[in-house]
Amino acid sequence: MASTAMAATPSVTAFPRPQTPLIEARQLSKTYRTATGAGVHALDGIDLAIGDGEFVAIVGPSGCGKSTLLRLIAGLDEHEDGGLDLDGRPITGPSREVGVVFQSANLLPWLTVRENVRLPLRVGGNKAKEDGRVDQLLDMTGLGDFGPRYPYELSGGMQQRAGICRALVRDPRILLMDEPFGALDALTRERMNLELQRIWQANAKTIVLITHSISEAIFLGDRVIVMSARPGKIIADLNVPIPRPRNLDGIISHPDYARLSREIRGLLNAQGEVE
Repeated sequence: MASTAMAATPSVTAFPRPQTPLIEARQLSKTYRTATGAGVHALDGIDLAIGDGEFVAIVGPSGCGKSTLLRLIAGLDEHEDGGLDLDGRPITGPSREVGVVFQSANLLPWLTVRENVRLPLRVGGNKAKEDGRVDQLLDMTGLGDFGPRYPYELSGGMQQRAGICRALVRDPRILLMDEPFGALDALTRERMNLELQRIWQANAKTIVLITHSISEAIFLGDRVIVMSARPGKIIADLNVPIPRPRNLDGIISHPDYARLSREIRGLLNAQGEVE
């Protein structure tokens, strides 16, 4: 089914891959060991190249290794086989060039929003410059008046915006996002999609987003990577040729939106999971 759809629409996969990728995985594999010593084969033979400034969305069945792939790129886990490079250098651990946003904002409840955002900055830096960066990010995400507040005083969407600010405060080149809006209600999630698109366009970051939402992946991504069930493999790498900036009403009526939705849904149905 997938090969027929892709053959019928060659433009979907005709996206030019970066000649000098910022992130590159080559035959990347990962196996976890359980407490009993058994192996859980999470990823198998991942080949992926992501260019500087790209927005790449990743979808796939639950447990297919999407989060594992993100943790490997972030340098939070080690891979066994294959290669994984950031800007041509092997990834051996966390990097200041990479910011991470998880599903939960994980703000420290005893710190104010401003203090939470400032947390990743090293002690002993230029405090005036760093405070200016914090204020700039809070203003950019509509949280300028909420710096003195505590996390419990913010809505879920506002907490996620604060989490994004914290990930951006060191001005990383890459922003990795693991289902950051999964726990939000539908309306707040739509607003956060628009906010994330605006932040990406304003900051020219490379963003890798994991999501279970087909519509979210198409709305935000330059490309949508579709993964198989565990052990995770890439079964499709699809271009999203929809002009930016995108709005929620306009994108639904775009013919490429319907076509991509059908193709991605068909691929996920074949894996036994669909949104």
